Amino acid sequence: MANRRYSLSAVISTDDPEAVRPVLERLIVRGSVTTGGSADKFRVRAEMYGVSARDLNRDLLSALRRVEKRTRLRSEWTSEGTTERFFDYVPKSKRNAEPGFSSAASEARSGR
Repeated sequence: MANRRYSLSAVISTDDPEAVRPVLERLIVRGSVTTGGSADKFRVRAEMYGVSARDLNRDLLSALRRVEKRTRLRSEWTSEGTTERFFDYVPKSKRNAEPGFSSAASEARSGR
């Protein structure tokens, strides 16, 4: 299968942000990592390439948990008009992205 481009919007919470931040900054090449509301949370917006959202999500969470086991990942991966949501390794939903969809617009509607 060919690699597809995915837009990632995620909130990561952890018990050891000092250990997790360097890993995030190494993995997120095209995008941004910011502190999200509290010292133990990060907001990530990025563009990544991979075979599937599930594989990208698993790779990201596995890398983070290598440095801190108590790390949680809530993520949305959007590609080719489809958005897939995950909580840690578990897929939560798959839906067609709205026309002009952006994760920021989705967060504003949901009040996140």
